[in-house]
Amino acid sequence: MISFFRKNTSQGQQAADELRDEILFRQPESSYLGDCPICCLPLPIDGETNMSQSCCSKIICYGCMYADKLRQERENKQAACPFCRTPVPKTQEEALKNEMKRVEKNDPIGLRMVAMKLYRKFDYDGAFKNYMKAAEQGDVDAHYNLSVMFYEGHGVEKDKKKELHHLEEAAIGGHPWARYNLAHHEELNGRYDRAVKHYIIAATLGDDSAIKSLRGCYKDKLVCKEDFAAALRAHQAAVDATKSPQREAAANYAANYWMNEMNSLSINATGG
Repeated sequence: MISFFRKNTSQGQQAADELRDEILFRQPESSYLGDCPICCLPLPIDGETNMSQSCCSKIICYGCMYADKLRQERENKQAACPFCRTPVPKTQEEALKNEMKRVEKNDPIGLRMVAMKLYRKFDYDGAFKNYMKAAEQGDVDAHYNLSVMFYEGHGVEKDKKKELHHLEEAAIGGHPWARYNLAHHEELNGRYDRAVKHYIIAATLGDDSAIKSLRGCYKDKLVCKEDFAAALRAHQAAVDATKSPQREAAANYAANYWMNEMNSLSINATGG
């Protein structure tokens, strides 16, 4: 009777593990960032060319931010959010008030934004509480940041099991960095077949680091030529999908702006 129970328990756990892997290794339709709500193009995954709005919690690409800036200047309009048209906060205090309004409404992005600020101020307890609230509502980036906290032991005890749990939840939700970290974990433990699967999924989302790791796997004959070539094509397609003339114009504007700033600093430093 006892051996029968153990056998059924073992079979049940095996079925549960297989179901979890089926979910874990399913290719997400897009990255966790999704599309810009204005131009409807996929948001770049680098996070450096998108901006979260404290008023409505929308993440807007720099291309749409720049286009709206030009429109406001042309029409002599007050600076406002390109999505909800709330006036841009004039001070950090106003921006914080907007964020707290989102937090009071239990908005997951608002909770995560506040958590990030608390984390930077080394208030790890406050950051953890807000990340947990956001993660409970399915915020993918909150799961990723919780994995970092459990890895580093900031505000919590280091816990590998919990770290991996949050990495998996983030990866399932389309977080390429979480997916890459899972691949690295599997590679360190000699489970190269699982590592390659993770790298391919991350690469398909447009992650550059995953492509570099896959190139190494290909050299070590851990991935076949066909799968590597398919991953290269999928990666390029994901990157190309985030490009547009409007975003290119925004990037050129930003580059020229910072170049002018650097030149100004250089002139002032030399007394020219």
